Order: sequence, then structure tokens, then C-alpha cells
Amino acid sequence: MLRMKNLVIASFAAVVLGFGALTVAVPGNAATEPQQITGQIIVKFRDARAAAGVLRQHALSEGAGIGSTGAHVVNVPAGKETQLIEALSRNPAVEYAEPDEQVGAATNDQYFPRQYALQNTGQSFTNTAGTLTVAGSKPDADVDAVEAWNITTGSGIKVAVLDSGVASDNPDINPKVVLRANFSNAATNEDNYGHGTHVAGIVGASSNNTVGVAGVCPGCTVLAGKVLNDSGVGSSSGLANGINWAVSNGAKVINMSLGVRASRTLETAINNAWSKGVVLVAAAGNGGNQSKIYPGAYPNVIAVAATDNADAKASFSTYGASWVDVAAPGVNVYSTFPNHTFVLGTQNQRSFGYDVGNGSSMSSAIVAATAALAWSSHPGATNTSVRANVESTADKISGTGTFWAKGRVNADKAVR
Repeated sequence: MLRMKNLVIASFAAVVLGFGALTVAVPGNAATEPQQITGQIIVKFRDARAAAGVLRQHALSEGAGIGSTGAHVVNVPAGKETQLIEALSRNPAVEYAEPDEQVGAATNDQYFPRQYALQNTGQSFTNTAGTLTVAGSKPDADVDAVEAWNITTGSGIKVAVLDSGVASDNPDINPKVVLRANFSNAATNEDNYGHGTHVAGIVGASSNNTVGVAGVCPGCTVLAGKVLNDSGVGSSSGLANGINWAVSNGAKVINMSLGVRASRTLETAINNAWSKGVVLVAAAGNGGNQSKIYPGAYPNVIAVAATDNADAKASFSTYGASWVDVAAPGVNVYSTFPNHTFVLGTQNQRSFGYDVGNGSSMSSAIVAATAALAWSSHPGATNTSVRANVESTADKISGTGTFWAKGRVNADKAVR
């Protein structure tokens, strides 16, 4: 952390909120194609009263119901799925038995198969240059963004990204920016650091356009408030000005993937934004400890910790259920970068255009986009109700109640 009045983000070198220490896994195969879910099948009985007896004959038990379909998920031994489907299908008490298939991507974006945070099928993937292989993904360790898109993709909800700017030369995110302003000491609005472009892409990159990535809220628009200069440093006064600007220009959600020490001025700006009906989201930090950072630790801000592709707390993530509200993927998260030389790319060998990033900065952006989706799907929503939707529908993965209060966010549940 820099001096008290300096605002900083995380760099790849694991300073406060940066992209954190790189997680390298053993080599694996490329992203997998959709296939049958291992260890479970779907069964529907003609008479529900017969279910327990029939399943008991195969040493099985009835699982969770599937909505209003009358069918249930049934857990079975891995590798026995087809055999048990055939056996159950021959029983006259069974209306049908079928595989539980993996859902394929609802977008044709080039790098979408690498976006486990949005849809995790257990895939392995590499970074853009192929110098890093990420393996060990846990199916469904994601925020169910694809499922949420069946309800809404954002409906033009404005999300303010208060960061290092958004690159004007990345065609996947630049067209989503509807307004720009500079509250740093940088000469221009351009993102020459790279962090803001990566965060903005996670929020709202265009989807289904055959190139790049998809944002969690691809129908959202972005207000690009540059509060960090081209070295990734800003001030609490600049951030406070950015918050006021975002509110004045119609932001429904403000994302702050950055950290600073407590400031009465900043807290006032936060509280004013909340009183105007805005949802505020911030990164919890990358300190690997429970030390509070701001603005995340203010009561009117959703503080977000980072998880990995196996739904475990990221080793670098700051944590603490007393003040960290939720978690979201923050390890090897794929998103947009500038198509010109940028500091994080030079320092950390990240490719132009698209690559992975690490940090609770990425997690915060996912939660901000989830909040925007929840805004768009609930007519008459308020910031209070949207925050409640996001937090109360979070999946209570391991660590909930210890590392964070509510769970890892689930966009699909939040929009329903």
C-alpha cells in the first residue's frame, strides 16, 4: 500500500489489488466440448410414489427436483451413467431416464471456452501466448452467467468502471463505453496501464460477435472513469470525484477494483452514492490476510474476495466474513487488454487484446456485472433489493461464513 492518500490497484506482482501471483497448473488439454455430466443422470417416474423403491433396487436414491418438470437429478457411480439409464428405462414405473448433459456456450466469442468464470465445464486452457496452462477446473465452479442470459443480458444498464481507463483500440469493449472522464493526473483518458480495460471487459465486453470474450453483462454499457494514472496510482479525492461523476451520469452500479486507506471524504462520497440509489462494489484486496481496505470495507459497499477455478479461496485473496461480503472467480480470468503497449503487459508478459488476469479486482468486476444483470431483470428494483438479491442467492461454497459472509455469487439465481 502506498501512502495514506494514494490510491492503488494491484499489479501482477501481488501488490494490494493487482493481478496477483500467477497460478500455474500442470499442462492439460484444450477446452472440452459439451458432454454428459459425470456422476449424475435425470430420471422421471410415472408415479412419484414408486421412485424410492425402484432406485433402491440399484442402490440409488432420489435427488433434487428439477423445477416444475417432475424429473429429478439422481447421483450415480461415475462411469455407470449409461448402464443405469438403460436399466431404469426398462422399468415400467419410469417415464424416462436420460443423461444430464453439459450446456454448451451460448456465444461464439473466440476465447469464451477459456472463460471458466462464466461457464465452467471442467475445461483446461492456456493464456493467449500459450506460456501458461490452467488445469484442474471444477465443473460448475462459475457464476452461471450463460444461464442468466436466458433472462437478461443487461438491457443497457450503466456500470461505472472507476479504474485506469478503458482502451479505445479494443473493439470488444470500446464500443460499450458511452462516456469517459479523467480524474487522474494522466494527460489523456487512454488506458496505458491495462487494468481498467481488463476490468471493463469482464463487466461488459460484447458477446456473440465471433471475436474476443464475453462480459458477464454483455448488454450493459460502461462509464469509463479514469481515476488511476498510467502507473496505476490515483488519489482518494480523485476517486470521490469519479463516484460523484458516475452518479450524476446515471450509473446503476459502480465498480472499484482498487484500494486506499480510510478517508472521511471518500466515505461521504460512497454514502451519497448509496443514498442516490447506486450499488457499489469493490475488491477486498490481495493481501492474503484479513486486513480491511477501502472502499470495500465501508458498509455501503459490497466487498468481494477471489476464488479459483475449483471454487476455493485464491491464495492471495484478502478475506474475513466480518467484512467481506461475497466471492467470485479471480484467478486466471480471461478478458480484454489494450491493443497498444501497456504497463501490465510489459511487466507481466500479457498479450495485446486478450489475456488472463489475477486478483480480487477481477472478482469485483464479476460481482458488479452480476448486480447490473439483477437490476435489469427486476422492474422497480432498488439498490437495497439488488444488493440483497446478489448476496442472498450466492452459492454457499466452502469458506462461506469464514472467508466471506454470503458465498460465491450466482448470476442466474440473482436475476430470477
